[in-house]
Amino acid sequence: MNTFLTLDLRGLVLAFLLGASVLIAGGRLGLFFLALLLLFLFLSAIVTMIGKSTKKKIKVYEERRGWKNVVANGFVPFILAILYYLSGGNGVLGMAIVIAYVSSICAVTADKFSSELGVLFGKPIMLLTMRKVKPGVSGGVTFAGLVFGFIGSLFIGICTFYVSQSIVFVGVAVVSGFVGDLIDSVAGYFEENGIGNKYTSNAFCAVAGAVLSFVVVFLSYLM
Repeated sequence: MNTFLTLDLRGLVLAFLLGASVLIAGGRLGLFFLALLLLFLFLSAIVTMIGKSTKKKIKVYEERRGWKNVVANGFVPFILAILYYLSGGNGVLGMAIVIAYVSSICAVTADKFSSELGVLFGKPIMLLTMRKVKPGVSGGVTFAGLVFGFIGSLFIGICTFYVSQSIVFVGVAVVSGFVGDLIDSVAGYFEENGIGNKYTSNAFCAVAGAVLSFVVVFLSYLM
């Protein structure tokens, strides 16, 4: 059981409060919203444990995560759940917010898959400069990491079909999540140069995925 408890006590408490808030704010989609967060936590725990010994050797293994991780990955979905509640959950705006919610979790899941699995395969390069960097350096990516990131986004993105009944919107969520993953790598470059930290990078990742999908979905209804 401890294998899947990657959050420390304060992280678990905050995650519980955040999940309860999302469940209530989501109304008829509250269980759906909460299920996506739990799926993210479950998948994150799995990919964290993969290659544990190798990660320890190269000093990139993070056994326990705290409340800052919860805020970085869960604050954007929380805000979107509140906005969904305030919108009444109906019409174009309601659907755009729902897809944005899914996309934000697609993004942080893609980032988790990229960082936890990509570090095990190939030599990373800094995305903005294309220069080789050491494994675990923020902003560093591998081809395998990008592929795993897309797969991570896909795992969450397919759930979009439950609420939209649209393959197109599934694609929007998956691609938006993957773009969010790329934005995280871009933010990682600045992080390595003293601007921001891993938590702000994760937050930018979630925001990018949510904003991109919101704009695409909202405009698709207007055209």
